[in-house]
Amino acid sequence: MMNQLLKEIRKYSHPDKAKIYARFFKTGKGEYGEGDLFLGLTVPEQRTLAKKYTILSMNEVKKLLYSKYHEHRLTGLLILVYKYEKADSEEKDRIIDFYIKHRHRGNNWDFIDCIADKLLGNHLIVKDKSLLYNLAKSESIWDRRIAIITTFAFIKNKRFEDTIKISEILLNDKQDLIQKAVGWMLREMGKRDESELIKFLDENYRKMPRTMLRYSIERLDEKSKKYYLKK
Repeated sequence: MMNQLLKEIRKYSHPDKAKIYARFFKTGKGEYGEGDLFLGLTVPEQRTLAKKYTILSMNEVKKLLYSKYHEHRLTGLLILVYKYEKADSEEKDRIIDFYIKHRHRGNNWDFIDCIADKLLGNHLIVKDKSLLYNLAKSESIWDRRIAIITTFAFIKNKRFEDTIKISEILLNDKQDLIQKAVGWMLREMGKRDESELIKFLDENYRKMPRTMLRYSIERLDEKSKKYYLKK
């Protein structure tokens, strides 16, 4: 099955898109995605393949995660999501343990944004969330992004406490990818309960990096935007 999947991935490859993705995901020297290689598949194409190959063993998924190709790794992570959806309680725990152990192979923002809330987020909704607070304090930019994006699952269930607390931990983060992620989650919280966003902004907007602030207020009315941008 593994060889068949790899053949299908190759069939879907688009050399022209691969070149575009390599630039888009910052693979140049000194950039956050330095050295990553692309085949040029779209995310919908990878989702289709991942759903088809959920039968792959965890060892085969591990091989995908340790591939040099970006699309192999993302397809492997998507397979974990679809495996998780079908798994019983014990198997869900094993899948999450596997994800946490190998999470460093998801070393770009799309690996996190497509996976974290659907996998770790759905798993932790009614469980201890101390892991997220440890990740939020990690030196790894990808761990910190996992911490905040995971809370999207909680936001969708109108549980905002952890998004707020982790946003406060990351409030002074210097990384643009973290500032955007926090602003995005705050904006999503505001879509469900604008009063919670306003409360957070009133307490923190003077300290928020400009990028984070701009992302968080995108859906507010023009008067409110101007108010918060006058800090």
